[in-house]
Amino acid sequence: MTEETPGFDEKPDVPSGATPDDAEPKAAAPSSEEGAAPAGDASDNAGLVAQLDQVRTALNERTADLQRLQAEYQNYRRRVERDRVAVKEVAVANLLSELLPVVDDIGRAREHGELVGGFKSVAESLETVIAKMGLQQFGKEGEPFDPTIHEALMHSYAPDVTETTCVAILQPGYRIGERTIRPARVAVAEPQPGAQGAKPAEENTEAPADPAESDGSTGNTGNAGNTGNKESGGPDEG
Repeated sequence: MTEETPGFDEKPDVPSGATPDDAEPKAAAPSSEEGAAPAGDASDNAGLVAQLDQVRTALNERTADLQRLQAEYQNYRRRVERDRVAVKEVAVANLLSELLPVVDDIGRAREHGELVGGFKSVAESLETVIAKMGLQQFGKEGEPFDPTIHEALMHSYAPDVTETTCVAILQPGYRIGERTIRPARVAVAEPQPGAQGAKPAEENTEAPADPAESDGSTGNTGNAGNTGNKESGGPDEG
């Protein structure tokens, strides 16, 4: 029985004529997975491009939504501001409308010389306040009648006007900006009917008077001459 020598490594049999390199296992040939690696990278790139396109599309949609919301918000702010101003104007107009009778009383007292003392100071303070609030008085004698701002309470005819004219202001009108709170109550006068047509008729009547008078005088002179001739007897004797 043969004993094995410890530490002795057996080497594989090497065929005769073969080199030691042939004994080493040859490097494995590229596997099919490694050969398919470029195709896998291309598919991954395509997937990334598709995802990037989706992200860009979503970003554009969100940007459009944000712009639309911003525009709607700006329109909302403008509308709220416009409504706030309109409500303020209506409130001021209602307040001043309630104060107009007091303002009328102050005006009548000033016309009659009764605006004196402490009452005068209070009246002037009130007029200053309402003027700051935008109240404006309008309506003057001699201005043309405008039905949009005037209210005619009296009507008459006058020969010295060429159009419908306000000849007396019975109660002044008031406005705030372009808003008329109360129209001016006035007395109006219109041109005298037929006044302009009567003058040409009179001129036409007087025009032919001179020729008629001249003709009459000439005829009378001729008759007088004939009478004289008859009295002298000259024609009869001939």
